[in-house]
Amino acid sequence: MSHTNNGNGKLPQDPESYWRADIDFPEFPSLQEDIDVDVVIVGAGITGITSAYLLTNEGLKVAVIEAGKVLNGTTGHTTAKITAQHDLIYDEFIKNIGKSNARLYYEANTEALQFIKATVDEHKIDCDLTTQDAYIYATTEKFARKIEKEAEAYKELHIDGGLVDGIPFDIETQNVLVMKDQAQFHPTKYLVHLIKLFTEKGGQIYEGTTAVNIETGEQPTVLTREGPRVTAKTVLACTHFPFYEGAGLYSTRMYADRSYALAVKTKKKFPPGIYISADEPNRSLRSVTINGEERVLIVGESHKTGQGIETMEHYKALETFGEEVFGLEDIVYRWSAQDLVTLDKLPYIGELTAGQPNVLIATGFRKWGMSNGTAAALLFRDMIIGKENTFQKLYTPSRFYAHPSLKNFLTQNANVVGQLIKGKLDSPKTNPEDLSNGEGAVITLEGHRKGAYKDDKGELHIVDTTCTHIGCEVEWNNGERTWDCPCHGSRFSYTGEVIEGPAEKPLQRYDYKMIDNLTSEDSGY
Repeated sequence: MSHTNNGNGKLPQDPESYWRADIDFPEFPSLQEDIDVDVVIVGAGITGITSAYLLTNEGLKVAVIEAGKVLNGTTGHTTAKITAQHDLIYDEFIKNIGKSNARLYYEANTEALQFIKATVDEHKIDCDLTTQDAYIYATTEKFARKIEKEAEAYKELHIDGGLVDGIPFDIETQNVLVMKDQAQFHPTKYLVHLIKLFTEKGGQIYEGTTAVNIETGEQPTVLTREGPRVTAKTVLACTHFPFYEGAGLYSTRMYADRSYALAVKTKKKFPPGIYISADEPNRSLRSVTINGEERVLIVGESHKTGQGIETMEHYKALETFGEEVFGLEDIVYRWSAQDLVTLDKLPYIGELTAGQPNVLIATGFRKWGMSNGTAAALLFRDMIIGKENTFQKLYTPSRFYAHPSLKNFLTQNANVVGQLIKGKLDSPKTNPEDLSNGEGAVITLEGHRKGAYKDDKGELHIVDTTCTHIGCEVEWNNGERTWDCPCHGSRFSYTGEVIEGPAEKPLQRYDYKMIDNLTSEDSGY
């Protein structure tokens, strides 16, 4: 695969995830007619596909609908570590949700890891799965103390691991904690195989089919933008952000966080293990085999979606880190990912609304979706077939822990209000004529705030910058060439189409030739 650099060191010009490169993805038609099934799953990522595989094995009639292409969301842009070591979390969980719940979280993610290993072994799936010890390291005294507390939590929860002397590459550490026998893999190779197994048993997948609403009741019905309806006994919403919130108000109970990844060829050999820093800016490291040769994934630079510095600067920061620690010969891929963080850092998995057992959601994986997404699928299976599951109460979306949920609710929603006001007061000075090919910016046009992108052919694409969710003003993401909302993380293409919710409608588009009248083009809605 050939990649063109953009003039900033070795960085490729266009973002592309290695997990989606050179994979023969199956293709599926869009839904053309109303259908009835036992279970309809909305979203074809790791949670949706694993759920489909499991439920079909139980003899249920299952359909998956996906707005875009299978495995093209967060699952296709992950770091693909399978681990129960989710940053520094267990000491915090013991304090906030109690020792027994903290232990349950570890068990749920460990069970998910064992399920993936067993499934790969059973079906002999070629997906580069390897067992690795997981390390979290501190480079400052502040985080060294936090790692000591986390090590005490490991002891209290009987987690296999503990403090070690250091890490085997050129970073000076003040403390290091290991969790034994975790794993890494190639997620899309694994899931493409599960898709094959699912469809061979009669499972249905429909791409290009966007779910927009649910008619609730004893037999809930998923309504699609294209018209056809899917009626089922149970609906699973596995769409990253729930496409249907009901009374859950999930947009007020989570925030969207972005991070960045480079796949690099290093001068120094990468040691066994998977690694993450406790300090900020965060750094996550693992090896990956590309075309038979070892490469390294450098991931990090976490920030709230639509907020902060220009996104290309995050890629440059990872490049600088890689050069300093390993020496870089080449950067073969760059991509970014987005995930959702809940008020108490536990995913929401279960009934969308308490007492409504036939509409279930899974969201808020906090960037640990390989294990949490699999745990969600295992929980969904048990809930649907009526089998008791130890983790159901832990993950229930209706839970509320006063600390830290109340504090975080107030903090996050104050942030939303601040971003809403800030965007309305913004008065950009850029004009569309100032843009070079391949450049985008917020501009002022006839006194109005608009978004403009000039493509490689010199054609201008102009959109209204008001997000169609609650009216915040989107910002330009130059790393991915998208419009990102700083309030709830909705993302739009440069032509205004929805890439990620909670927004459902596209940004309003404008014809630059008719801009004097600010005449809106027909956007199809």
